[in-house]
Amino acid sequence: MQIDPFQALVISGVFLAAIILLFWPRFGLITRLRHAKRTTQRVLSEDALKHLYHQEYRGRASSLESLSGALEITRDQTARLLTKLETAKLVELKGDDFALSPDGRTNALRIIRVHRLWERYFADATGLAEIEWHEQAERREHETSLEEAEALAKQMSNPLHDPHGDPIPTSSGELPPRRGKPLTDLPIGEVAQIIHLEDEPEIIYAQLVAEGLYPGMQIYTVGKSAERIKCVADGEEIKLAPVVAANVTVLALPKEQKMEVPYLSLTSLNMGESGVVVSISKACRGLQRRRLMDLGIVPGTVVTAELKSASGNPTAYNIRGAMIALRKDQAHLVHIHRQI
Repeated sequence: MQIDPFQALVISGVFLAAIILLFWPRFGLITRLRHAKRTTQRVLSEDALKHLYHQEYRGRASSLESLSGALEITRDQTARLLTKLETAKLVELKGDDFALSPDGRTNALRIIRVHRLWERYFADATGLAEIEWHEQAERREHETSLEEAEALAKQMSNPLHDPHGDPIPTSSGELPPRRGKPLTDLPIGEVAQIIHLEDEPEIIYAQLVAEGLYPGMQIYTVGKSAERIKCVADGEEIKLAPVVAANVTVLALPKEQKMEVPYLSLTSLNMGESGVVVSISKACRGLQRRRLMDLGIVPGTVVTAELKSASGNPTAYNIRGAMIALRKDQAHLVHIHRQI
């Protein structure tokens, strides 16, 4: 049976239009349905309480405008939402601003606890990409009961911090006060430790991840300008725009505490050279960390660079007599001392 070319073209066009209508990233039907689900009254209410608490924790006032922007809804929708929260005695009106009531604060801390527990779980027990932890936790926090949250906490031996360095509220709603200062405020030459990476907005967090920064890392600034903050971390120079550096919270270390001697990474080995594994970076978590350890990459192991692919990535290493190919981003997470 011969197919009419014009008819086939029309059918293809209709099919393509249907695909676009369903899956267009911002305006497709699937995206709209997901957004509609997210903006249910309960989810919006919980997100509002969370935002009000974060503002309070940072010492900032909450207004109709700030909440409207955070929830991505209109001022009218925000006003109606706040009225309902006030009627439920979860928020209190203070002049032109809103603040949490004691019950509202309790509810906000419960949601934050669940969120940060899930982020900790995704970081330590799954192979989920780091950039996805926050989004997945945002979804799970609205679906997890108190009993399920406590079971999750117990499974992980009740962690104190999420993978970004934020403290996890206790089951009784206790949270330590904020500490540290933005990296932008760190004086040149002063050694500090990264204690927190802000995971919103996503585009800035992605830059911090790409630079290999993580809580626990020691860092110091070597130069500042209106355009760039120049730092050194793990022996490598990093340049950040001030708006990005402001999302890194650091805690200055005592002057008598020496700067950690930076280790070389496995990527520093030339072909035929060997190194002794000292550690695996704290930035390597979950399934990826377990995989490296299962390959024999543990402290004391001698690793030799044997063969580089035509593209230069991956590189084959001799690890305990076996040839193992590692991508550059994986090898960079392995700290070594060069073997003489």
